[in-house]
Amino acid sequence: MVGIDSDDRLMNRDVALVMAATFCFMASNMLVSPLMAGFSESLGAGGALMGVVAAMMNVVSLFCRPIAGNLADRTSKRTLVGIGAALYLVSSVWYALAGSPASLIAARMVNGVGFACCSVCLATWMAMLLPIRHMGAGMGLYGTMNALAMAIGPAVGIRAQQLIGYRCTFLISTVLAALMVIAVLFVRNGGHPIRQGGRADAAGTDARPAVRRLSLRSIVEPRVVPLSLVFMCFSIPYFANQSFLVEVADARGLDVDVSLFFPLYAAALLVLRLAFRNLFDTKPFRLFFIVGTVAMVGMLLCLALMRNDWVLLLGAVLTAFSYGMMSSVTQAEAVVIAGKERSGIANSTYYIGIDLGMSLGPMLGGLFYGSLPITWFYPLFIIAMPVAWIIYLSTARFVARRG
Repeated sequence: MVGIDSDDRLMNRDVALVMAATFCFMASNMLVSPLMAGFSESLGAGGALMGVVAAMMNVVSLFCRPIAGNLADRTSKRTLVGIGAALYLVSSVWYALAGSPASLIAARMVNGVGFACCSVCLATWMAMLLPIRHMGAGMGLYGTMNALAMAIGPAVGIRAQQLIGYRCTFLISTVLAALMVIAVLFVRNGGHPIRQGGRADAAGTDARPAVRRLSLRSIVEPRVVPLSLVFMCFSIPYFANQSFLVEVADARGLDVDVSLFFPLYAAALLVLRLAFRNLFDTKPFRLFFIVGTVAMVGMLLCLALMRNDWVLLLGAVLTAFSYGMMSSVTQAEAVVIAGKERSGIANSTYYIGIDLGMSLGPMLGGLFYGSLPITWFYPLFIIAMPVAWIIYLSTARFVARRG
């Protein structure tokens, strides 16, 4: 019997290590994200400024991401991850020492540069290590690590803050950043760039591609932009909820344990991704889009109407079927559309949608929280879904898979 080519396997040592590094990276970030609004309020910030503090990391990342994506296709992934991890360590310590909203904003800006380097680089590295026929399943598993961290991190952060306070909780993220560095150092393939029409060798030591002139296509993949904007519409409600769930529940006087939301979301997402991983490569994007839209509307209605933990938990499950599912489906579709040799640009373009969502979500959340009746907080975000469909339907012919 002919053995399976190691290059054609979905899972191997390097893939597992990159997934572990991804989990530590995102958990380090998301552990502090739901605390930013509350911590800035304790330092004297008002509603709008709370949103600015929560969003500033992603505003900076939005502008740094295209540059990081370009570098990810031209240099070692290990180098960029190392730079990003160092900035994560600096920002985590800075959070713990910050004494004013202005200092907190500066720390968020440093965090944003590190976030741009690590997120694009790790996603591109993962795409390089995967066979193209397993791209959907592989990026689904990668997305699972991302989403698990984005669910578990906030839960740990909220609980730790209640037990040990804001500043000590921020130091936990430094430990996760250090674990990320260790995992990356043990990856054999250093993640050097793939030539157009070719590939790096097993050690990742292929010569670098020729210098390219700066152009629009050198920083974004045009055909991925519509997908990125569609996913932005799912990201805005998700990150508004992540930043303000605790504050909204307190403002409404609800007797609910908000820390349960994120672990159940993680558990539901894990089951969903493992059960449907092969469908990501065989079913059309539009099917997942329809399911995700219905689930997102359901999630927002659950959070708007919740009076007890059961409705909160139903909202968490629906989040897995909306934002959680769409994150991996959209990312895999972006890489397939662009091709592996442009996976860095494709991932950076995809992440523009996340950055916009992570920026606009908390900003809009802060605006709604500070100036409107609290009962309108979640229903207003439902508007994002028809906007997503308008973008998708108006660009469907432009967004086509490579032949």
